Amino acid sequence: MGRAFLTGILAAIVAAGSTFADSPSVTAVLSNSETVVGETVELQIKVTGPGDAQPPEEISVDGLEIHATGQSRQFEIHNFATSSSVTYNYTILPLRAGRFTIPSQTVRAGGKLLRTPELILNVADAPGRSSSARPSRGTQSQSVSAGDLLFAELIVPKKVAYVGEIVPVQIRMGFDPRVRPRLIEPPEITGQGFTAQKLQQSGQSSETINGRPYDVVTYKTAIAAARAGKFEIGPVKAKAQVIVPRRRSAPRSRSPFGFDLDDPFSDPFFSNPFAQMGERREVEIKSEPVALEIKPLPPNAPPSFSGAIGNFVMTTDAQPKSVQVGDPITLTSAISGRGNFDRVNAPVVEDERGWHKYPPSSKFKQDDEVGISGTKTFETVLSPNEKKQSVPVLALSYFDPAKEQYVTLRSEPIAITVQGGAAATQNVTASQSASPSPAIAVAPQRTQKPQDILYQLTDRPATAESFAPLYTRTVFWTAQLIPLLALIGFAGWKIRQTRIDNREARRIAALQHETSELMHKLRRNAASPREYYAEASRVVRLKTALASGSSRIDPNVVDAETAADTFKLNTDSRDQLRRLFEQSDEWQYSGAHNGPATISPENRREVLELIENLK
Repeated sequence: MGRAFLTGILAAIVAAGSTFADSPSVTAVLSNSETVVGETVELQIKVTGPGDAQPPEEISVDGLEIHATGQSRQFEIHNFATSSSVTYNYTILPLRAGRFTIPSQTVRAGGKLLRTPELILNVADAPGRSSSARPSRGTQSQSVSAGDLLFAELIVPKKVAYVGEIVPVQIRMGFDPRVRPRLIEPPEITGQGFTAQKLQQSGQSSETINGRPYDVVTYKTAIAAARAGKFEIGPVKAKAQVIVPRRRSAPRSRSPFGFDLDDPFSDPFFSNPFAQMGERREVEIKSEPVALEIKPLPPNAPPSFSGAIGNFVMTTDAQPKSVQVGDPITLTSAISGRGNFDRVNAPVVEDERGWHKYPPSSKFKQDDEVGISGTKTFETVLSPNEKKQSVPVLALSYFDPAKEQYVTLRSEPIAITVQGGAAATQNVTASQSASPSPAIAVAPQRTQKPQDILYQLTDRPATAESFAPLYTRTVFWTAQLIPLLALIGFAGWKIRQTRIDNREARRIAALQHETSELMHKLRRNAASPREYYAEASRVVRLKTALASGSSRIDPNVVDAETAADTFKLNTDSRDQLRRLFEQSDEWQYSGAHNGPATISPENRREVLELIENLK
């Protein structure tokens, strides 16, 4: 009787379980129906009934990243009735603010098609989130969307600058520590119209932005605009490999220890979904561009201005301070400050009269990563040709963008002592003229004898006749000296005129040789834009000097208007010539090195035709 009763109870339980298994059901819930951008929400799809359910592998909603993170199984006994259920877990990462509808999903279970209810998720912007602090979302290759897991940011402190002015730039790249980034291509600033110095990594730190942890790598560089106008700096682009959550494409396999991964202990709560369930993919990181306005330098630059822009101070010294005429004196000038040191040239000597100057040498010691601040030291050797009491004044001009004006620095007078020279020579000459030369015999003066009784004799004629030869007489040689001096003067004039003609011929030959060499370089394609425009403008100056004839124009002072007037160019050719000189000045004053690598063939041909037609 007892066995029959127990058997009946077990049969009832099995029958109830079988009845429940024949009626599968499905539901879906969100862990939170409201969230903010960057904060994840859990989606759970629960299937009650048979264990052969097939949940959706992918759920696509524009503006949301939804990834499957695992599943768990539950067993229940209630009033002698057994039931089983499987919960499928998904992680939702909002990419932007808005109201999102997660559509009904189809689940196959027990040979039936079941549908989950629609779910509504409201996403708001994170509090305190601004455009400068918000991580920029990159455009990923292979249709990968990493969202807020990584960002790139371009920081330009100045929005208005001058042509050639050095502007510091900072690049920040942030990565979620879980993505384990690996840079494939370093960050690069894109854009035209400016040059950039070599990128230097300056540090790495951990930061929390909008409640999310990031490993932030900082790079520093500096840019300089080559011409005036409005530009967009950036965007910054880089490529990296990162670990992103893997989308399920097949049922999970058994663990190597023989346990079923569908047991309750495999719940994603106990595991990191970015580790075991992640895959490495290549992504492109991209920042927002930054607008920059470039103003031209004001006209009427000082003669000693070489393109230096920034803020500088100058100190000078001279060693030794006591020398002989012709001995060398080393002038050391140190230029310290902040600016484009590649355009800082040696200070010029304002008055070179009485001095012989040698080419200066220089060295630079930078105080930061990119060389914006530091000290540039020049050594210039001078030798006095005469007595001097101080070294000449040195001058350095630069443009101060803060004051928006040119500034000229001048060295303080440095007292020196120069011995010997012209004064000593004059003293020696005076002393020599004061003492009689031993080679010259001084004839004794004749003493007139006292007159005797000659008055008693007949008077002699007033002029006494002489029988000495004519060539021994002083009057003869005096008369011959006049044409001799005239002949010597004429010969000296001819020699001087010949030298002047030879000097002019050598000058013309030198100008023609330099013109020929530069034209040969212009016809090649190896020159950089900076060299090309500098050589082209130099050829125009040389041709203008050669065409000036007797005017003898110095090529270094020729500008576009002087060349156009010399060759009597029409309006179109004048405009082309002005553009050529403007481009040369832009490359000369920009201080940079990394602009466009080549010149287009059309521009090269246009410049050559313009120069060859200057006749």
